Amino acid sequence: MRHKRRPQHKKKSRRSPYSRENNQKQTREEAFDQRLLTLLYHSGKSLGSNDIIQELDLAHSARKPLHNLLTELTKKKILKQTDKHHYRLGPKHGLAEGIVDQSSRGFGFVTGLTSKIAPPNYSKDPFLSPANMRSALHGDRVLIRVFKVKKDGRPEAEVLSILERGRDRLAGFVSKEGRQVIVTPEDPRYPFSIILSGKVPRDLQDGDAVIVQITGESDRSNRQQGTLLEVLGDPNSVDVQMRLVIEKFSLPHLFSEETLEQTQAISEEIIPSKSRMDLRDIDHVTIDGETAKDFDDAVAVEKTRTGFRLYVSIADVSHYVAPGSPLDKDAYQRGTSVYFPGRVIPMLPEKLSNDLCSLVPNKDRYAFSAILDFDRQGHLRKKQFGKSIICSKKRFTYTTVRQILVDRDPEVRKAHKPFLTPLKWASELAKELMHVREQRGSIGFTIPEPFISLDAEGKIESISRSERNFAHQLIEEFMLAANEAVAETFTEQHLEGLYRIHERPAPEKVEEFIEFARTLGLDLPPLRQDPDWFGQVLGLVKGSPKEYVINNLLLRAMQQARYDRKNVGHFGLAATDYTHFTSPIRRYPDLTVHRTLQTFLGRRESVKIKKKSKGESIKEMGPVLSTRERVAISAEREMNDRLKIRFMMDKIGEEFEAVIAGVNGFAIFVELLDLFVSGGIALSSLKDDYYIFDDKHHRITGKHSGKSFQLGDLLRVRLLDVNTRNNRINFIPVAEKIEET
Repeated sequence: MRHKRRPQHKKKSRRSPYSRENNQKQTREEAFDQRLLTLLYHSGKSLGSNDIIQELDLAHSARKPLHNLLTELTKKKILKQTDKHHYRLGPKHGLAEGIVDQSSRGFGFVTGLTSKIAPPNYSKDPFLSPANMRSALHGDRVLIRVFKVKKDGRPEAEVLSILERGRDRLAGFVSKEGRQVIVTPEDPRYPFSIILSGKVPRDLQDGDAVIVQITGESDRSNRQQGTLLEVLGDPNSVDVQMRLVIEKFSLPHLFSEETLEQTQAISEEIIPSKSRMDLRDIDHVTIDGETAKDFDDAVAVEKTRTGFRLYVSIADVSHYVAPGSPLDKDAYQRGTSVYFPGRVIPMLPEKLSNDLCSLVPNKDRYAFSAILDFDRQGHLRKKQFGKSIICSKKRFTYTTVRQILVDRDPEVRKAHKPFLTPLKWASELAKELMHVREQRGSIGFTIPEPFISLDAEGKIESISRSERNFAHQLIEEFMLAANEAVAETFTEQHLEGLYRIHERPAPEKVEEFIEFARTLGLDLPPLRQDPDWFGQVLGLVKGSPKEYVINNLLLRAMQQARYDRKNVGHFGLAATDYTHFTSPIRRYPDLTVHRTLQTFLGRRESVKIKKKSKGESIKEMGPVLSTRERVAISAEREMNDRLKIRFMMDKIGEEFEAVIAGVNGFAIFVELLDLFVSGGIALSSLKDDYYIFDDKHHRITGKHSGKSFQLGDLLRVRLLDVNTRNNRINFIPVAEKIEET
């Protein structure tokens, strides 16, 4: 049925203060509006017409346009008139602050909304069209005005002003246009190029990676002005890639001069004192990976008449890092160590992280110890904490402990005869702790992780599946036990410290997962909002080809664990109390936990300690340190992905087995089963049929053949090409789907 076209009535052309003409230049009137709203937002009070004219430095001739604008905005309830000549922001002002998250295609979103007036209440991050971005760049803190909320709940906004520039230096790649040297930002979220001014080395080559300082906007579209700060060189170098990741994520990687001086002055002498438990006769051992360089935890297990006594002794970083010191400030700025293959950006200088705070064998070290008594069934019966001196008796690797406890290798056991009995006790306790945790519903995710090995030149030698054996589980159980015991003390004694919390998943996320799972043919148990239900789901797919996909989908349904002073428990661990106590060398939250616990122990022992007002600082630390942790994780993943891409460069044409990890209307996303390398199959590359995307069932289906590719399917793929500039890997399928066995 054809619909008659409605007649087009021509309206009088009168420009609204909020008309959007995306391809036209911003007008003076729009700039006037933005300045006015920005002024009223920052003032936080009513302003009179004369105040506005003075603050905006307006000419006398602007009085009438200002009056007209104030009247119009008041009618729209964007402003509210408080008396004859005074105005403030009205109920429909739509103003908020946030951080720009820009796409490589020019548009963006505003995240982390806050407001000086009232908390913004939007279900989704506001959208910014390219025109409404104005001159804002990715990462800038901006003041926006939401002028529309779409039916799906997505607000649309415009940038009124830039409150703080996010980045004034970028990494990028060199290209030459005549006499001009142009730098294209390595991060596609900056959709512009930079014209270099000033001195440029003669030997600078096309394609070289560099770091530049942005000095201002160019008079040409999509161009900025900048100066050269540093030439990094060949982007295929591992060290250059690390610097590019450091720049992209703004990772602090150089210690201040004050920190280095303070570190140099630290005494290396270990002196026993009455305030420390002397645990040097306890047979502590460390158990870590073969390549570990810092050993921040040591354990010992003794069998008692009623069960077990577990010692978990952690490097006493708080002895060396005083609150407010240069060392402390640098550590807090980092928040965590960042680990790359063969490289690390440590939270603390090497003298501490690899020496004085590393529990190396046969050397006295300051520690903070948790002494935990368990019954024979692994239930905690008594806990004690205190500063200590320990002397680790042995450095074990996970492999050696596995050979002793699991493989029962005769030669290895003979070589470590003095430790066989303590390790046997440790094994018995770990199994009981594991059983207790499983019984209460702790979720056991099994996401395989890659191990990337580099050769002497820093090139990738191999990518393999990280081994995870019972020795890993043993240490993990002991660390979990210590973390829970400390958190329980915080709760029991009403201490204000940082908990590690993990909230219940949002119901809508769980429903999305259930829909996903049903499309894969899973017969799910009746839904319950407890961790045990998730554990049952994981049990359904354990050992099957769907295990990887289901684990990932369930993880996406979960909330992110974070740090907070308010204890809401840890859903994934099914724990009512949880914190991070065991890694202060590499995690700042653990350092704060040590300080809180020591302050409590000092007060309890009647030692006069000046009480510090920690409420606000602990409150602020939670979100700050949670954010820094997420940034570090993202940087580590990105570095791994970059190295994987370079590892695949000489494998074009080779075939691999893969699992479909995602599907949309443009591509199939796959992950190679043996190499943990992710890539895509563009639907346009499938020439045998025209494929239609089925959003509901997360699959594509051939229009004529009926052949489908669905989330979780196994298939064989061939490497088509590798794009190192865009960090993309493209595959094509080479066979029918692999049948599940």
